[in-house]
Amino acid sequence: MIVPFAHVLILAAVVFVMGALCTLLRRNLVMILLGVEIMLNASGLALVGGSLRWMNLEGQALVLLVMAVAAAEVSVGLSLIVSSRRFTGSLNADAQNKLKG
Repeated sequence: MIVPFAHVLILAAVVFVMGALCTLLRRNLVMILLGVEIMLNASGLALVGGSLRWMNLEGQALVLLVMAVAAAEVSVGLSLIVSSRRFTGSLNADAQNKLKG
């Protein structure tokens, strides 16, 4: 069964909006990082759907690049979250105003 390209794009858009809402509405730093990851997954889904639609492998190669960027972003983001937790004692994004220069 072949899924229509429009359905793949609609699913990617819904997942992206869910990630954006999670990023914008939550105040917890871990949840903000999770929202960014969900948005990266939605872009990967759209790239794979596009590459299947136009029968080329460039979109799937770009998804591997997106996954590598996501892995690097998670490692750097979690290390920043751990250090800011030690510094401020909270994971609330509003409590991070002490990090301003």
